[in-house]
Amino acid sequence: MMQSASKPIGGSVAAPASDAPRPTVWSIAGSDSAGMAGIQADNRAIQALGGHSANIITAVTAQHSDAVLSVNPVPLATFTDQLDALSPALPAAAIKIGLLPNSDIATQLGRRLADINAPVVLDPVGVASSGVKLIDGDSRKLLASLLPRVDCLTPNIAEARLLSACPIDSTADLPRAAQALLEQGVRSVLIKGGHLDGDTCSDYFATPGQQFWLHLPRLNAGFTRGTGCLLSAALASVLAQGYVLADAVVIARMWLQGALRSGVALAGGTGGTPGLPGWPHCQIDLPCLNNDPHYDLTRPAFPPCGDQLGLYPIVDRAHWLERLIPLGLDTIQLRIKDLSGAALQAEIARAVALARASGCRLFINDYWRQAIAAGAYGVHLGQEDLDQAELDEIRDAGLRLGLSSHSYYEVARAHSYRPSYIACGPVWPTTTKDMPWQPQGIAGLRHWRQLLDYPIVAIGGINAERARALVAAGITNLAVITAITEAPDPEAAARELMLLVRGGAPLAEDEQ
Repeated sequence: MMQSASKPIGGSVAAPASDAPRPTVWSIAGSDSAGMAGIQADNRAIQALGGHSANIITAVTAQHSDAVLSVNPVPLATFTDQLDALSPALPAAAIKIGLLPNSDIATQLGRRLADINAPVVLDPVGVASSGVKLIDGDSRKLLASLLPRVDCLTPNIAEARLLSACPIDSTADLPRAAQALLEQGVRSVLIKGGHLDGDTCSDYFATPGQQFWLHLPRLNAGFTRGTGCLLSAALASVLAQGYVLADAVVIARMWLQGALRSGVALAGGTGGTPGLPGWPHCQIDLPCLNNDPHYDLTRPAFPPCGDQLGLYPIVDRAHWLERLIPLGLDTIQLRIKDLSGAALQAEIARAVALARASGCRLFINDYWRQAIAAGAYGVHLGQEDLDQAELDEIRDAGLRLGLSSHSYYEVARAHSYRPSYIACGPVWPTTTKDMPWQPQGIAGLRHWRQLLDYPIVAIGGINAERARALVAAGITNLAVITAITEAPDPEAAARELMLLVRGGAPLAEDEQ
């Protein structure tokens, strides 16, 4: 079964280590003699993302880029034998399903899935890119009994239109179609928007309790055959490594965008195929994730705050600025949790005045209206605050914006707002806030730094000893709370950390 988004995120945020065990992903699909789609495409995607692809062939097709010559379903006994062979020897960590050519195979698969505890991704292939029908019978009837066993359905526009019985002429129609599919029992739906017009490719994801859009520039790659197979196989491969569904969707979509950017031509003038990048590592492929079907990819960014934020104390009262600014600290966050009304506004105004007098970059946590009124340098928001805050109003007032992010889903969401910096964590377990995310460690911070062009701030469980490890790894934007505010001598603790961040010696080999 799928992990709940409320549970700690599985898997590391970084790419799987080259020597890590490869989780087995079953690809249940048809064979494409041209090697561009079907089980051949699945194998490439699964292996590129660190999985081992085990194959259960449902049909042997004879086709090339321009035509399908024949579709030959395997005998039911052959299909069942393949399931029997893999079940004990190579149990699935995730399953990707593609072409199911007839009801016998679909029905048998539905029965067998009842006894398999692994996430299932279904790409409802019914028609080839050339327009030829690949299945025997009505797609809706054929898949009806299977859908309740599917964790994520990944139709393109034509498939979503057929399976939902809803008209789809624009992005505005996708939520209605997704809801119709959810009502058929599938646990989540990712409708691919590649076949709609426009410069932006917008995909729509929905579960009964969560919905969002993924927006990326449309690429005129020319090598798009098999992209539906690649996306669904990539999604299954990421799920096999323990990621929650929302994160896996973002990673798989990033990977496909990179594949389209790196498409390769085939010899003989018969077209080409998407490339095969490894684990996503380029911000250019990161989708903008939000609830706006008409999102503008050219929206203006928040003002920059510089790449070097350095030591970044988080304090709860203005008097801390009086103690810390004279030490040379120039970036501080004021996070107040126990004041309201006039007392809150007065405390923020006092802190802003102290920061202005010294040139300190002061970010106000959460209280963006009060920050604007006081003329603060910037605002820091958690993901839970984004739906209530007026982000355009904050940007138009000239304030910088920092956002907390803990996962691929949240990083993609932060990216859609073009913030001034992104705080990533928790690096280690923390006692200042209940964190439902798995600590990311130094490897996770390194990955975010490689992936993102934004200034990255490390946050979560950082004390003096851990700060030394981060600095040794080249990570010098450190948000700290208790390491200063609960230290026996806060000024001495701040001086030690500031000296370390600004030029401290790396860890000795025996300390790493």
